[in-house]
Amino acid sequence: MSEQPSMDGEDLGAGGCCGTCGGAAPKPRLQPLAAAEARTRSVFRIPGMDCPSEEQMIRLRLAEAPVAALAFDLAGRRLTVDHDGDPQAILARLVPLGYGAELAESHTLAADEAAPAAPADDAAEARVLWILLALNAVMFVVELGAGIWARSAGLVADAMDMFADAAVYGVALYAVGRAARYKLGAARLAGGLQLVLALGALAEVVRRIVGDATPEPIGMMGIALLALAANVACLVLIARHREGGVHMKASYIFSANDVVANLGVIVAGVLVAWTGSAWPDWIIGLVIGAVVLTGAVRILRLG
Repeated sequence: MSEQPSMDGEDLGAGGCCGTCGGAAPKPRLQPLAAAEARTRSVFRIPGMDCPSEEQMIRLRLAEAPVAALAFDLAGRRLTVDHDGDPQAILARLVPLGYGAELAESHTLAADEAAPAAPADDAAEARVLWILLALNAVMFVVELGAGIWARSAGLVADAMDMFADAAVYGVALYAVGRAARYKLGAARLAGGLQLVLALGALAEVVRRIVGDATPEPIGMMGIALLALAANVACLVLIARHREGGVHMKASYIFSANDVVANLGVIVAGVLVAWTGSAWPDWIIGLVIGAVVLTGAVRILRLG
């Protein structure tokens, strides 16, 4: 039997993984509702929400909405929202993210159903976020340098993926205790930079295809294994701070989304060594670059 997601109060946490999936996000301060207003609980099906990076994007998108509490069920791809007003207004904020959100059910809350506010521990969150940010930032530099040295488009694109994670952690860290307008502004800045880097990664792949550069497969596999270890370290760190709740259980269920880029580069390195062709490296570079580009566009659509 799966554990039921808990409802957070005005301070909400968003954990995450390290690949394309973001990380342990802050608890954004949601808008308080007037006591006299009737509160509604709506459940949304969100097929594209399968890891904590999507959760963080949703939290940022709803930061200025009349929301009292959120509960994320990543494994079931469902979001429960306690809010004021029409549930269609909440849905209208979710749809532009491109996760396929749709309203499943909605009902007016009884007085004893309202979720109590949960106290936030901003200092503890900030410590975790700093570590996650540092891990991803270091791996971004390592993979970028190694990708240039090994002539690997896959490693360069994977470095962009690491930067995407670092950007999510950085926005999350900046957002701790700040107003929604600052969070959204920081997210747009990170998304813009991520967009530029993603386009640069794709351009690098095209340049290598035109130049017919053959990558160094051993270097590709070695650095990709190091990046994979960093991602696993992030998951272990998050698990220690999330006590195995439904959020972290879902993070582990969908951890393949976080490490797929690293595994793809490793497999590409094996194929390059086996076939002597650079095409496996170019293909994985294009795939990862496209994923990072898609993430950047989604972040830019938050505002």
